[in-house]
Amino acid sequence: MVGLLFALFLSLGIIAGVFINKFKMNNEINNAQIKAKYYLEDDNRKVEEYCNNIANKEKHDIDQYIKTSNDEIDTQKYENETRNQRLDQHEEFLDQMKERLLGFSNDLNNRKSQQDALASDVDKTLDNAHDILNQRHAKLEQISDFNFDQARDYVLVNTKQKLKREMDIEVKYQLAESKVSANKRANSLLIESIQRGARDEPKTHIERNIVLPNGDLKAKLIGRDEQHIRLLESLTGTELIFDDENLLLLHIVTHDAFRREIVRTTIENLIISRQFTNSNIENQVNVSTQNVHAGLRETGENVVRSLKVGLMHPDLMKIIGKLKFRTSYGQNVLYHSIEVAQITGVLAAELGMNVKLAKRAGLLHDIGKAIDHEVDGTHVELGVKLTKAFDEDPVVVNAIASHHGDVEPTNAISILVATADSMSGARPGARSESIEEYVTRLRNLENIANQHKGVKDSYAIQAGREIRIIVNPEILNDDKSKALTQHVRDQIQDELTYPGKIKVTAIRSLKAVQYVGKRKKQYSSSK
Repeated sequence: MVGLLFALFLSLGIIAGVFINKFKMNNEINNAQIKAKYYLEDDNRKVEEYCNNIANKEKHDIDQYIKTSNDEIDTQKYENETRNQRLDQHEEFLDQMKERLLGFSNDLNNRKSQQDALASDVDKTLDNAHDILNQRHAKLEQISDFNFDQARDYVLVNTKQKLKREMDIEVKYQLAESKVSANKRANSLLIESIQRGARDEPKTHIERNIVLPNGDLKAKLIGRDEQHIRLLESLTGTELIFDDENLLLLHIVTHDAFRREIVRTTIENLIISRQFTNSNIENQVNVSTQNVHAGLRETGENVVRSLKVGLMHPDLMKIIGKLKFRTSYGQNVLYHSIEVAQITGVLAAELGMNVKLAKRAGLLHDIGKAIDHEVDGTHVELGVKLTKAFDEDPVVVNAIASHHGDVEPTNAISILVATADSMSGARPGARSESIEEYVTRLRNLENIANQHKGVKDSYAIQAGREIRIIVNPEILNDDKSKALTQHVRDQIQDELTYPGKIKVTAIRSLKAVQYVGKRKKQYSSSK
């Protein structure tokens, strides 16, 4: 019974639950339909508003585009109208030009007709003139009994004779005038060259003495047990001797002016620094050596630049700087070379030659003297080798080789260099050596040669740079002549002091002469 009731209540509960569920579901469905309708109406409203907005915007863009298009059409229409007006104006201008050209064409045709008529009249006049000229020639030939060719030859021969006579007179006059004025012109040119080129320079670089300020510096320079001054002598290869009368006067004894300049500069720097120590002496010697070497290049560059002789090898310019420390008969070789270059340039300019090449040859003519104490050979031979090694112009090489007459000059510039060299050395005040010393040196050379047996005569030439010995061929043969030159060379080295190199030449010449007609011919009779 209880089970039946439970089943009944359970069934009623299930049925009631089903009805309740169905009721809830119907309510939810109704609510969902209401919300769906609301959302649908809201979406329709939004879509309609969006469509209206798009339509309004598109309408505004369309209106703007239509307005822009209309403006462009109006602009193009205006430009087309303007272009049409220009075309009309251009067409009108072409029509006017066509009318003017037609007028010019008609005018040219008229002028051509007039010129044709004038040309016809000129041709007729020329024909008449030719006929008259032929008649005249025929009449003249008839009167003079000469035809035209004979008369022309006669006139030409007479004219040539008269012109030749006048030409001979004029040439003779000009030749005589040039002979009269040649010396005067040459002297004037030489004087002007010397005045424009000569100059004397201070000779501080060849100073052989140094005066110390006081005795304290002298004592410091000498050092304990003379170690400072002996170190300085060993580093520079010179000899330093104080004067017996003037105790502060220091003599620099050396034949090398380059070393003398290093010593002088070193001592001056030591006096300024007042630090007389072995290390400072070595340092000052190194610094002075570097400065003097650098000064050689700088001096050469300044000389080349001032003379305007063109580009030159740096090593050759350094060698030019070395000439500053070389003298010849008391004349500084560098300033002598500059002077020769200036004089040669003036002479070349007056004669219409290459001034730059002439100055270059004059500057380098004594370049061998910069190394003649380092390398065997005369300064002429060394100068030729140097310039050939640096690919100098053949004119420069020949000027160096010929300026003392060793070889023949092959060009006019070489002659000018030799002339300028003589002018520079001979001008008053150029060389400090007196004429007595010069003659004495030449005489000493000749006396040394004449002392030897078999020497007929000797001549010192080229300012003592060469001694030529004439030997007796009957006393000295070729081998003895060669030995004679060696003996003379050794004796000159031992007894004389001389600059540069001296060339010793022995000349042996045997002439065998016989005369015909001095004796009668002897005939022998045979029986």
